Amino acid sequence: MKILTSLISLLLCALLLSLPSYAKPGIKAPERTTGDGPYKRLILRGGIIISGEGAPARGPMDIVIENDRITQIHSVGNPGVPIKASHRIPARKGDVEINIEGQYVLPGFINMHGHIGGSADNIPAEYVFKLWLAHGITTVREPGSFNGVSWVMDHVKRSQKNTIAAPRIIPYVGFGMEQLSPITTPKQAQKWVKKIARSGAKGIKFFGAPPEIMKAALAESKKQNLGTMMHHAQLDVTNMNAVDSARLGLTSLEHWYGLPEALFEHQHIQNYSANYNYNNEQDRFGEAGRLWLQAAKPQSKKWQAVRDELLALDLTLDPTMTVYDATRDLMRAMNLEWHKDYTLPVLWDFFQPNRYAHGSFWFDWTTSDEIAWKHNFKLWMTFINDYKNHGGRVTTGSDAGYIFNIYGFGYIRELELLQEAGFNPLEVIQAATINGAEALGMSDDIGSIRVGKKADLVIIAENPLHNFKVLYGTKHYKLGDNNKPTRVGGINYTIKDGIVYNAQKLLADVRKMVKQAK
Repeated sequence: MKILTSLISLLLCALLLSLPSYAKPGIKAPERTTGDGPYKRLILRGGIIISGEGAPARGPMDIVIENDRITQIHSVGNPGVPIKASHRIPARKGDVEINIEGQYVLPGFINMHGHIGGSADNIPAEYVFKLWLAHGITTVREPGSFNGVSWVMDHVKRSQKNTIAAPRIIPYVGFGMEQLSPITTPKQAQKWVKKIARSGAKGIKFFGAPPEIMKAALAESKKQNLGTMMHHAQLDVTNMNAVDSARLGLTSLEHWYGLPEALFEHQHIQNYSANYNYNNEQDRFGEAGRLWLQAAKPQSKKWQAVRDELLALDLTLDPTMTVYDATRDLMRAMNLEWHKDYTLPVLWDFFQPNRYAHGSFWFDWTTSDEIAWKHNFKLWMTFINDYKNHGGRVTTGSDAGYIFNIYGFGYIRELELLQEAGFNPLEVIQAATINGAEALGMSDDIGSIRVGKKADLVIIAENPLHNFKVLYGTKHYKLGDNNKPTRVGGINYTIKDGIVYNAQKLLADVRKMVKQAK
């Protein structure tokens, strides 16, 4: 028994050493100096509502918000003709009114995989939060709290009080964090889960552990009403793939690791090259890009069996395709137009090829690597779309801060990638809003536009259902009516907890931060 315990301990140590090293936390978010409200009574006049629940757009509508709750949603006419005064909701003395006629109103976006920094050293929280808010993100699930549990919990509490300009933060803690020694027994796992629950965490992020430890931790998580998410790291995926962990109660699958392994038909272990070394990041990501081709073919019996079992187990898929987008076109990712004004120098340096930095694996990235990843994406997207089509829950996360993926901008790119996977635009918005709220157990309060819910809203002049590019902070580049190139779009307002943020002002603040850092 002692020998077995020692082996388990060594395995866990190896796993922990293989994971991204924790960066030095950046400066904490300053006290809020931007954003207006919440108001006793706010009326948004004449907007076109996209509810988030899958219903088509409808408007013009007046929306009444009282002390952060939507109290009325009222149709005030028809598009293309003036709104009659008699159709409007009457204003009361002291009301604040914002005219948003012709603009689109969506539920606040939910980022199900958003690190507050945690990649490069010294990323200011203000930089991250303002980019998120400027792109309509009002709720973020923090996957791991790698800046430190107390650091993250401080921002959780300050965001709840709205003393900082930040989305709502749902803190998950990396399994085994802040332990003096690795967890090697089921009892230790149960004890740690109880401690994390007492700290205020809402869930746990796993990378892998021996089955008996995972079983104990997931069971205790359920008792403590904690959510669970897992990145099935290759060092332990042979012991537990996506189906194995879902059977034990895992609620959310991050990225895609563990899923193709569950679809293996003629093998149990990935086909690694003879010289593969997991600590070599190009080996890790290069051969991951050839993994889906080893899985069962779409709509084969094995494919359908895995899909149907995961559906029955109600596992949420949180793909974060955006963080892998550079693997299929590195030059595109390196030259994205927002890097100039919105990427901090410390992040830009972190993204460069570097054997010490997680995700900076461009040691010798080839055409063959990119082509492999293009095939990888095609099969991965096919599964995601098939899962959605059969009633499965798919959410949106960005995992920004890695691999040329910038906060806020990466989230909007995820919306585009879901559409590429086969989602229609309303299904994309559903994934970005109500699906995340349901996965977090918060759909009574957020995730769609309904009377009684919190006033978490995104307001934009252009129609995002026509083109998600209008949601980018850099706006959409197009030919104007005067036959000259122009830019249109960009979010006008993000409303979180009834506080109205000017998204363009938030972006200006970030540009100033980047300019000063340079």
